[in-house]
Amino acid sequence: MAALPEENRPHSSSGSDTAVSSTYSSDTYISDSEREAEVTEKEVQQVESDASKDIEKGSSQEVDITQNEIFIEKYPLSDLDNNLVGWDFQDDPKNPRNFSTGKKWLLLILVTCLTTLSPISSSILAPATPFIDAEFGNTSQILASLTVSVYVLGFSVGVLSLSPLSELYGRYWVLNCSSVAWCGFTLGCALAPNLSSLIAMRFLAGVGGSPCLTIGTGVIADVFVTAKRGLAVSILSLAILFGPIIGPICGGFIAQCIGWRWNMWIILIAGCVLTGSLFAFSSETYHPILLQRKTLRLRKELNRPELQNIMMYKKGVEVMSVKRSLCNSVTRTVQMLVKSPIVLFCSLYISFVFGLLMMLFTSLTPVFIDTYGWSPEMTGLAYLGIGVGNCFGVAFVARTSDATIIRLTKKNKGVYEPEMRLPAGVFFGLMIPISFFLHGWTAQYHVHWIVPIASLIPFGFGLMGLYAPLQTYMIDCFPQYAASAVAAMSFLRCLMGAVLPLSGPLMYEKLGLGWRNSILGFIAVAFIPIPALLYRYGKVVRERYPVKF
Repeated sequence: MAALPEENRPHSSSGSDTAVSSTYSSDTYISDSEREAEVTEKEVQQVESDASKDIEKGSSQEVDITQNEIFIEKYPLSDLDNNLVGWDFQDDPKNPRNFSTGKKWLLLILVTCLTTLSPISSSILAPATPFIDAEFGNTSQILASLTVSVYVLGFSVGVLSLSPLSELYGRYWVLNCSSVAWCGFTLGCALAPNLSSLIAMRFLAGVGGSPCLTIGTGVIADVFVTAKRGLAVSILSLAILFGPIIGPICGGFIAQCIGWRWNMWIILIAGCVLTGSLFAFSSETYHPILLQRKTLRLRKELNRPELQNIMMYKKGVEVMSVKRSLCNSVTRTVQMLVKSPIVLFCSLYISFVFGLLMMLFTSLTPVFIDTYGWSPEMTGLAYLGIGVGNCFGVAFVARTSDATIIRLTKKNKGVYEPEMRLPAGVFFGLMIPISFFLHGWTAQYHVHWIVPIASLIPFGFGLMGLYAPLQTYMIDCFPQYAASAVAAMSFLRCLMGAVLPLSGPLMYEKLGLGWRNSILGFIAVAFIPIPALLYRYGKVVRERYPVKF
C-alpha cells in the first residue's frame, strides 16, 4: 500500500525509524489518498537504520545490527479526524503484540495443549484396531484403517469450513466452541454401539477438533513479532506432529489393560479440562476484531456512527453484509490455494509427507504383528522412531530458524524476506525418501526390529524440519490471513492423510513393504526441489500472484 500521509503516519513511542517488517500495519493500514497500493521496498528502506545506510555506501558487506533493530514493527494508530479507529499508540497494551511475555506464553501453552490432544485422538485407536475388530466382528482391513483415518478426513472438512471463521468472528469463540463440539463427539465415540457409529462419531470429532490446527498459527501471528515466531511455530508444530506419535504408544496399553473405549474416555476427560481452561484463561487476539470492538464502543461513547475500523475500512467500498462476509471467509481458504502458487506448492509437499505419516500409523501395527510377532499393545512402541526424530527436528529448527533469518536479513541490507525461512528445506526433504527406503527393505527382510524402528528417525526429523519452516513461511507471507493460509495447507494435508492410508493395505499386499515404500520414496524425491525453488523465486512469485480479498 502507499506510504502513510505525514499527518496520519503512526509514530513509534520510542521515536525509532527502523525498517518495517511483515506486520499487520504494512498489510492492512489504508491511507486516505491511495488505500489499496502496496508499500514499496524503496519506501521501506528509507526508514532503515544508519547501519543499513552504511551498507548502501559500500562501507560493509553485512549490517551489524541487533535483532530488535531489524524487526521493529509499527502498527496503525487512530486518526479520528479522518474517522479511523486504530491503536492509541505503538505500545498500546491492548495490542496483542504488546501483551506481557507471560500472557503470550500462556496463550501459546493453552493452544499447544489443545493442538497436542486433538492429534493424539487421531491416532490413539491405531494399535487398538484388533480389539475393535474383535468386538464388532470386523474382518475388513480397509474398515479398520478407516476407523483411524476418518478422523483426519474430519480435520480436512473442519479446517476448510470452521478455521476461516476465526478471521470473521475472532479466535476466541471459534476455538472454544469447536472444542466443546469436539468433546461431545468424543463422548459419542466412547459410547458407540457398532463400527458404523464409531466411524461417524470419529469423523465428526475430527471436524470439531480441527480448528486448533490452524487457529494456533493465527494466534502466533497475532501475538509474536516476526523475529520470535520461529520458536513459537516450532513448538506448535511439535504438538501437531508429535501428538499422533504419543497416541499409539499409549493407546495399545490402554486398550489391552482396560479396554479400547477408555482411550476415548481419557481423551474426553483431558479435553473437558482443557476446554474449561481455554474459556477461563484465553482471550481474543485477532487485531481486526479487537479494533472492531473498539470502533463500536467509540461510536456509542462519542456518538460518531461514521467511525471505521482502520483495518477493515476501504474508501468507496461498501461494508459487506454478515452473510457475504461469512461466505468470503469460508471460501478464502480455497481461493488461497487457487490464487497463490506458494500456498499450493507448500500445501502439496506437506500433504504428501503427512499422508506418508498417516500410512505409517495404519501399517506399523499389522507389520510388527505379522513380521515380528508383537502383541497389539507392544506395537505402539514401533512409533518411537518417528517421535525421536520429531524431537531432534524441533530442537534443530527452534535453534536455527530465527537465527538464520537474522543472519540473512543482515546480509540483505537489513531487509527481511519470508523466503529466509527456507534454506535448509532440501536437507530435510532428503530425509524422507532415505527413511522410507531403509524402513521398507529392512522390515521386508526381517532385519532385527530395532533397525526398521530406528530407520524412521530420519523421517520424523525431516517431517518436522519441513513442516515448521513452511508453515512459518506462509504466516510471514500472509500475516493478516495466516489462519486461512494454514487452513489451506491443513485441508490438503488432512485430505491426503485420510486417503493415502486406505491404499496402504492393497499396496502392501501387491508389492510387499519394500517396493511399496520405495515407490513412495521416489515420489518424495520429486518434491525435494520445492523449498529451493521457493527460496530462489518465492519473492517473484509473491509479487506476480498477489493474494487480495
